[in-house]
Amino acid sequence: MSSLFPALTGGPAGRTALRFGDRSLTYAELAAAAGSLAGRLPAGGGRVAVWATPTLETAVAVVAALQAGVPVVPLNPKSGEKELGHILSDSAPAVVLTEAGVELPPPLGALARVDVDVHGTGRLPDDHASDEDPALIVYTSGTTGPPKGAVIPRRAIASTLDALADAWQWTQDDVLVHGLPLFHVHGLVLGVLGPLRRGGTVRHLGRFSTEGVARELSEGATMLFGVPTMYHRIAQTLPGDPGLAKALGRARLLVSGSAALPVHDHERITAATGQRVIERYGMTETLMNTSVRADGEPRAGTVGVPLPGVELRLVEEDGAPITSYDGETVGEIQVRGPNLFTEYLNRPDATAAAFTADGWFRTGDMAVREPDGYVRIVGRKATDLIKSGGYKIGAGEIENALLEHPGVREAAVTGEPDADLGERIVAWVVPADPQGPPSESELAEHVARRLAPHKRPRVVRYLDSLPRNDMGKIMKRALPS
Repeated sequence: MSSLFPALTGGPAGRTALRFGDRSLTYAELAAAAGSLAGRLPAGGGRVAVWATPTLETAVAVVAALQAGVPVVPLNPKSGEKELGHILSDSAPAVVLTEAGVELPPPLGALARVDVDVHGTGRLPDDHASDEDPALIVYTSGTTGPPKGAVIPRRAIASTLDALADAWQWTQDDVLVHGLPLFHVHGLVLGVLGPLRRGGTVRHLGRFSTEGVARELSEGATMLFGVPTMYHRIAQTLPGDPGLAKALGRARLLVSGSAALPVHDHERITAATGQRVIERYGMTETLMNTSVRADGEPRAGTVGVPLPGVELRLVEEDGAPITSYDGETVGEIQVRGPNLFTEYLNRPDATAAAFTADGWFRTGDMAVREPDGYVRIVGRKATDLIKSGGYKIGAGEIENALLEHPGVREAAVTGEPDADLGERIVAWVVPADPQGPPSESELAEHVARRLAPHKRPRVVRYLDSLPRNDMGKIMKRALPS
């Protein structure tokens, strides 16, 4: 296949490729540093782990390994020792690549260490890897057991990034700003490898802040990637910060992903900036499946249409495809295309269970689809599909309705057994005013008016905060039982 990063050898050498804080590398400097590091990787293949801090070193390490045809295992620096131990024993990397001077935790103590020199100079190796060769092994969250390593081939990265270039009109002239972690698909593949494949620039904030977003968009950045937690903070800050509103108004594209962005936050951002945030849908195993297009209708609450090359269908509980889309019928999303992973490392059983006999990947995500193809996610099959009184109800739309109530700061919705209904709807609410939270009946009536009576919560439980992971997703399994 052709190189994942053609701009490293055939692009504008003096253009800035990466900027992390006040440190940056041009394409020529990135090629030299990656070439130097590639020459220090163990001969004979194998895998390399990367201590994936939000630094230049992480980006150089990943580029060097991919250019040399060596699969990368990104490690979350916040992982506990037990999880790290599992990932290392499962993936068996030959070395760990890291920033010099960083103290690594005990599970990495026995692994050979290579410190990344971002000022190194060396010849970039020719990229001879094939489409099907593994590029990344990214470990899933492990909500139902130890994390599984999704083996992501090079063709999945190339096809996803090229499909997004089509959908978002993404070019070498774009400058992307974000503050996402680099051990997930969102921050690493879309947020770093995406700009590098286009020949553009990424400016990483190191740590997300609304001040950083305003500064970078005011200084020429054209695109912002974020997760709902980040956009929620932006929405809260906008009323008192006209500079932020003006900066966001300059952006070519605002993209949210990794979880659903509440409609209320969509509306607040649009009202203050004139800009609409677009959403896309993907997961570790599939990279990106759908997106609202830059030249399409930015319909709040949806994740757009399938990307070029991606087949998507909804199926009933028995696996029968839903053939007529009406925007109401809930089904499980299944996808097929070049964006898919190849296997779960060392888990042939889990790999086989994830696919149908004819190659469709079972995402476990529930959605409805409009007649014109737009997809709206309603939740995860395992935690967000509630069967109550004969209805199939997605938790996501109830959460959106609750967040429209002025007395609700955060909301999560789950189901619990009910002798009469099968399952009853439970709302977990962080009130805007802990001293005067909205009542259970008030919230139930609020949801019934906006959606339908059968979608109202039967129980409301109040919390000080909701448990979230590194990407801002609510961890429903961690809610009090």
